[in-house]
Amino acid sequence: MDTRQAVAERILQLCEERNWALNALARRSAIPPSTLKNIINGESKNPGIVTIKLLCDGLGISLAEFFDAESFHSTDPQIQ
Repeated sequence: MDTRQAVAERILQLCEERNWALNALARRSAIPPSTLKNIINGESKNPGIVTIKLLCDGLGISLAEFFDAESFHSTDPQIQ
């Protein structure tokens, strides 16, 4: 799994845990729903750390909590 997929998977996992739709997360995070959907659909190849931080704020978690997931422990190297 690459990092982009891991980010998308983690966002979906966290929304599912809270029983939130993507639009609810976008609203709580103050980011456009289109930005969030682009991350999930793979159209955004490199979501910035500021965007991920805003998502974390909306979710009420830290960046460390966001990245502390199995999907990030098994990501493929991005540079070879």
